[in-house]
Amino acid sequence: MPTTQQLQDFTQQVRRDILRMVHAVNSGHPGGSLGCAEFFTCLYQEVMDYSTDFTMDGKNEDLFFLSNGHISPVYYSVLAHSGFFPVSELATFRHIDSRLQGHPTTHEGLPGVRIASGSLGQGMSVALGAAEAKKLNGDDKLVYSLHGDGELQEGQNWEAIMYASAKKVDNIICTIDLNGKQIDGATDDVLPMGSIKAKFEAFGWYVLEVKEGNDIEAILAGLSEAKSLTGKGKPVCILLYTEMGNGVDFMMHTHAWHGKAPNDEQLENALAQNPETLGDY
Repeated sequence: MPTTQQLQDFTQQVRRDILRMVHAVNSGHPGGSLGCAEFFTCLYQEVMDYSTDFTMDGKNEDLFFLSNGHISPVYYSVLAHSGFFPVSELATFRHIDSRLQGHPTTHEGLPGVRIASGSLGQGMSVALGAAEAKKLNGDDKLVYSLHGDGELQEGQNWEAIMYASAKKVDNIICTIDLNGKQIDGATDDVLPMGSIKAKFEAFGWYVLEVKEGNDIEAILAGLSEAKSLTGKGKPVCILLYTEMGNGVDFMMHTHAWHGKAPNDEQLENALAQNPETLGDY
């Protein structure tokens, strides 16, 4: 298993990749990507059991589904550094005919990506289908998914949340990125959702909270606890409290960088805060 320092170094390189990718094409979503860098690192570097010999079936391995697909830069960086495809391919992000589109798609055949996710609110339904398929096939591996808090304003999520508990889909761990921000401002200003914890619990889920959602050890502890609750007749939800733009001081505590790329000067500033650790592409 990697050490905490190794996971932190991995995360720091992922942040550099995110910043350089969106800057190069002046397009993309750095805020949420930076906020989830530690989570993706923990998931792919320590928690999940998977093979880089990628197949769409994913038999006998843990699966991950990204529902809020606009944070594709963090997804692509972690997949590349985890061995799914060459790190050098990150330089093609959002280019014409690239496999690394702005939102993940499947028709390009990018290893690691099992669903197209751009239209928000659909990922949980897909993850539940995969989890039920594993049960039917006698496959004891788990299904993980990630969702934005603003994404929960989409109604299809709540149909899926209701279905999951009613059908006792207990081999799934859905994580909600609770950064309190979306493209138009604070989630409480755009459409207040009240207590997300109380809502999931009312729908019959186990709910865990990771208050330090950008802390490696806290994330690992939360994922470990979540895994211990699987197989007990209820789906599992992790509420992960993160900071949008984490690791870059001028991108934090604001929604302004949800979908805006840094200019040359801003990139230099941001990269200075995140020195190279694993090697730039």
